[in-house]
Amino acid sequence: MSLWFSHPLFLPSLVVVVTILLWATSLLPEFITALLFFTVAMVAKIAPPDVIFGGFASSAFWLVFSGFVLGVAIRKTGLADRAARALSSRLTESWPLMVSSVVLLSYALAFVMPSNMGRIALLMPVVAAMAKRAGILDGTRAWYGLALAVGFGTFQLSATILPANVPNLVMSGAAEGSYGIHLNYLPYLLLHTPVLGWLKGGVLIALICWLFPGKPHAPRELTPPEPMSRDEKRLAWMLAVVLAMWVSESWHGIGPAWTGLAAAVITLLPRIGFINGEEFSTGVNIRTCIYVAGILGLASVVTQTGIGNAVGEALLHVMPLDPEKPFTSFLALTGITTALNFIMTANGVPALYTTLAQSFSEATQFPLLSVIMIQVLGYSTPLLPYQASPIVVAMALGRVPARAGMLLCLVLAVATYLVLLPLDYVWFNLLGKL
Repeated sequence: MSLWFSHPLFLPSLVVVVTILLWATSLLPEFITALLFFTVAMVAKIAPPDVIFGGFASSAFWLVFSGFVLGVAIRKTGLADRAARALSSRLTESWPLMVSSVVLLSYALAFVMPSNMGRIALLMPVVAAMAKRAGILDGTRAWYGLALAVGFGTFQLSATILPANVPNLVMSGAAEGSYGIHLNYLPYLLLHTPVLGWLKGGVLIALICWLFPGKPHAPRELTPPEPMSRDEKRLAWMLAVVLAMWVSESWHGIGPAWTGLAAAVITLLPRIGFINGEEFSTGVNIRTCIYVAGILGLASVVTQTGIGNAVGEALLHVMPLDPEKPFTSFLALTGITTALNFIMTANGVPALYTTLAQSFSEATQFPLLSVIMIQVLGYSTPLLPYQASPIVVAMALGRVPARAGMLLCLVLAVATYLVLLPLDYVWFNLLGKL
């Protein structure tokens, strides 16, 4: 027992496990848990400061921050309500139609906009305005369903589009760096879209309609919309430039986070921008920014300290990987990804799993590329919201309670593993990948 306590991974593992449990149970507000993690990790010296606080230097953190700022401006200028007016007249005739339109819009935007956080930042104020016009009030179960439709549709379904999801990019980079395998856009889309895009989207829509029922009404337009104000036009042009920069990232090399941050700074400039200091302090949720930094810092600590490697190696020896039982092996590899999701979150899982893929391939006799691709179902299906920071951000923007997010996470995960995983296995076989 004394040897166990003296193991170099004991203290880091204890800090990580306690932090995860606090996030999973919501015993403390999420941002306080993040601050507690920073404090204990620094006092215990479980990793260097640049690792513990690495989340504040990550692009995801600054995308969250800029997303909040742009969201405040979109709402203040009336641009959100104008977009909602155009959508609500056609898409609020029934609750299934309204939920479907939000999920499909979240998914479709992923084809042209590479940032999960950016998509959520643009969509949430528009969806909120659309909900208000359809009689869906803040704080109701119906509104929670729409907010979660944005978060889940944005994160989970975009996993089928190679450049539209941070874990996908981590996986692509790890595959190229470790094995020289370059993932291609169209083969990736064909492999994952039918099951994890179309079918999962349908399941998501059905579950939201069931768990978060609502009764929208089509708004009556008594007066025609007023012409766009000067601020609306200026903001619309700025957002068009931001979107163009996001779409053309591969050409100019400027990451979405820094484009978004530049737009946020312009939005805040006196006389030039759109919001003042008071609107910034009330509209930008710094609590969520701290929470996201905590999640990213935790993932960095897990990688830096070797906890992730230790867990991965242990799972390799425990899970039933048998070339004579291909479906069992497929299920086990997905289970490994799901287990890693608890300690590394979705952004960190592909970095570790992909480096272990060669061992998994030898144990299962699956092609190496197929082993790498199997993880997509696992990391795109979080069991708890904290495992996917875009879902956390959508919940924060929509003021969705943790219990509602956890409920949808768990129910969708059960449906995915019971129904979609076997179908995914069949699809892999039909394409000759196993």
